[in-house]
Amino acid sequence: MRTIHCQGRAIAPSKIVCIGRNYVAHIQELGNAVPEDMVVFLKPNSALGDTLYAARGEPLHYEGEIAFLVEGGKLAAVGFGLDLTKRGLQSRLKEQGLPWERAKAFDGAALLGDFVPLAVPVEQLSLELRIDGELRQQGGVPLMLYPPQTILDSLADFMTLEDGDIVMTGTPAGVGEVLAGQRFQGRILDKGVTLVEASWTAQ
Repeated sequence: MRTIHCQGRAIAPSKIVCIGRNYVAHIQELGNAVPEDMVVFLKPNSALGDTLYAARGEPLHYEGEIAFLVEGGKLAAVGFGLDLTKRGLQSRLKEQGLPWERAKAFDGAALLGDFVPLAVPVEQLSLELRIDGELRQQGGVPLMLYPPQTILDSLADFMTLEDGDIVMTGTPAGVGEVLAGQRFQGRILDKGVTLVEASWTAQ
């Protein structure tokens, strides 16, 4: 089992639960409709990776996200994550009304930095993603269609979250293609103060 880290602990999530179309500006930039209900898809433990690749059979797109570690049915820790997407394949699958797993759940499709215990109100959290020093993505809980507690409550209607599972809460506008050599730096902030950060160089 692949692991993530929180204060020196190695934790193996059984699954990564992802929320799609959770920021209106991102929905608009991809030309999608605002969903009537929360969009949920899963990545398996095998999707966790350490290396940011520019392509896996086709170019990959980055999506920076606020990610939470679940313990005891609650949001216990927070970290920065990249949801990697085969955008061309995803578009073809969507056109055919087919599931997205081939475009979203492949090996290495989820990159997660270190997590820190959640000791501040969730409502104050935001994220930033810089690529080669340029701000590309910025957003936070106040802009979410489904904030974190609403996500937990909705998931509880049909799914058990095991200790160590990860919830990725969706991406704000500014997604794009990963290019080899780019330096990605993601941060999770509490009212502008950095709580935790992560970085990768695309290969």
